[in-house]
Amino acid sequence: MSTLAWTAAVSLAAWLWLLLCQGFFWRTDVRLPTRTDPDDWPSVCVVVPARDEAAVLPESLPSLLAQDYPGRAEIFLVDDGSSDGTGELARELARTRGGLPLTVDSPGEPPAGWTGKLWAVRHGVELARARDPEYLLLTDADIAHAPDSLRELVAAARTGGFDVVSLMARLRVESPWERLVVPAFVYFFAQLYPFRRIGRKGARTAAAAGGCVLLRADTAERARIPDAIRHAVIDDVALARAVKGGGGHIWLGLADRVDSVRPYPRLHDLWRMVSRSAYAQLRHNPLLLLGTVVGLALVYLVPPVALFVGLGAGGAGAALLGGLAWLVMTGTYVPMLRYYGQPLWLAPLLPFTAFLYLLMTVDSAVQHYRGRGAAWKGRTYARPDAVVGEES
Repeated sequence: MSTLAWTAAVSLAAWLWLLLCQGFFWRTDVRLPTRTDPDDWPSVCVVVPARDEAAVLPESLPSLLAQDYPGRAEIFLVDDGSSDGTGELARELARTRGGLPLTVDSPGEPPAGWTGKLWAVRHGVELARARDPEYLLLTDADIAHAPDSLRELVAAARTGGFDVVSLMARLRVESPWERLVVPAFVYFFAQLYPFRRIGRKGARTAAAAGGCVLLRADTAERARIPDAIRHAVIDDVALARAVKGGGGHIWLGLADRVDSVRPYPRLHDLWRMVSRSAYAQLRHNPLLLLGTVVGLALVYLVPPVALFVGLGAGGAGAALLGGLAWLVMTGTYVPMLRYYGQPLWLAPLLPFTAFLYLLMTVDSAVQHYRGRGAAWKGRTYARPDAVVGEES
């Protein structure tokens, strides 16, 4: 066998392992677990960090105000230094739409060592603790909830005894680039953090989806959230690890009626979304970056290269092995495309999308070393161990 054929064989073996041994990550049937209404509905405080969100707030905030929740619930929207009138708009929406009580407040600029979002979350959690809630719902300002969303989240948490119930909000897929890139984003996330493993007691895998996290208030206090994760750019995964590290029980799955209304119409918009945190996911480690690039190339790029080069050069073995690996890859992507209601002809294009993600990851590292890493809405965050005076 040629070198290309051997490489294609390794890629096929990797895909067979991913198919059967990586928590069945490709399945999309992990939805809210079995739940029954509790006899007494616990109190909930909803914390919404918001920075320059006036464009999406008219779609998202009314869905929270209109929650059909039998217990006591209240919303705290924390305006994180917005320059577009986010706070004023939120107050106006609450005045005209009615619904759950809304408090709008601002904590000022974050101190050194804090990301803006987590500083806003901290302020919102402090405000909420004055109401002594049993649960906190941490949800982003671009997330729209179905009217029974809070009710279903609380019922699931109570029924399953979960400390965290998190839903991966359905992202927008309207522009051509969104259709190509967004389903793959969730697919890659599930591959890295298989949902079934997250919900299994004793499993080390921990992750949450920051757009929708229902968290027991006493669990947050024990895990020192958000203080313990104050510098985390990927705050949802950091939160889940903090909870699970303290023995908490976490559930994460795909949402049915919790949607992100934020548009990413251009490739540039999606590129920024991914690249701002990709290198942080690799802990700013050049060796992890190298391993990721090699891994992505081996798993996603080798199969089509082996197929076409093998066919062109008469290498039947390389073509066969590459074609089989590409077929398995395509098959594992089909459920996610169906979940997002996208045409199945996009499935064979996954290697191209993976190549874009590879470039985004490299760009994330380049921006980091240029001093522009983890930049978002006018702020740039240093790597945690570079923050002067931070506790270890």
